[in-house]
Amino acid sequence: MFEQLGTAGALVVLGLLILSLTFHEAAHAFAAWKLGDPTAKRLGRLTLNPLPHIDPVMTILVPLILAYTTGFIFGGARPVPVDPRNFDNPHRSNALVALAGPLSNVLLAIVGLIALRVLDNTGAFEGKLLPSILTYFVMFNVILAVFNAVPIPPLDGSRVVTWLLPPSLRASYNALEGIGIFLIFGLLVFVPGARQLLWTVISACMEFLGRVVSLGGVW
Repeated sequence: MFEQLGTAGALVVLGLLILSLTFHEAAHAFAAWKLGDPTAKRLGRLTLNPLPHIDPVMTILVPLILAYTTGFIFGGARPVPVDPRNFDNPHRSNALVALAGPLSNVLLAIVGLIALRVLDNTGAFEGKLLPSILTYFVMFNVILAVFNAVPIPPLDGSRVVTWLLPPSLRASYNALEGIGIFLIFGLLVFVPGARQLLWTVISACMEFLGRVVSLGGVW
């Protein structure tokens, strides 16, 4: 997946992926804090320092192995601790905290697309490595946003579903959290068309954001 970047470029891209994951988790912590839960802030997770957010296996090892073996990125950071008892409306606030993560990645993707448009319009970096690195940066953030929006516990999208579900169904739905990560991995690896469907959604989102940033091709 990173062959055209070389070792140095691949390391830069990996660093940007870690930055994106850090921003995602810090957004969760910030939203929780603003909504009344200081748990993550007290534990040092309201920070853009990547070290408190990194899980050595899921943040570094798994994405690297999958990128070089399958071309698909799958991984994550240490989950931000949230105590819903500190919220006035636990299910709604939990959903808003969850949404903060994917939305932060959409914001980073937009920043990356703006930078790409500027580079493209100047033409100064044509044929250079920087546009490719920025393209990966945008792609990773769209992947993080779309993937985390999948409504399978424990992904962020499931918190929104929990909020919207009738109270009688919430416990059964959230019981999937213990096996959710295996369900997701199984879907991507063993279900025909699941990975292609995910890539189709990711590509459509990238194209949509690109049109928004370029104002429909105005610049």
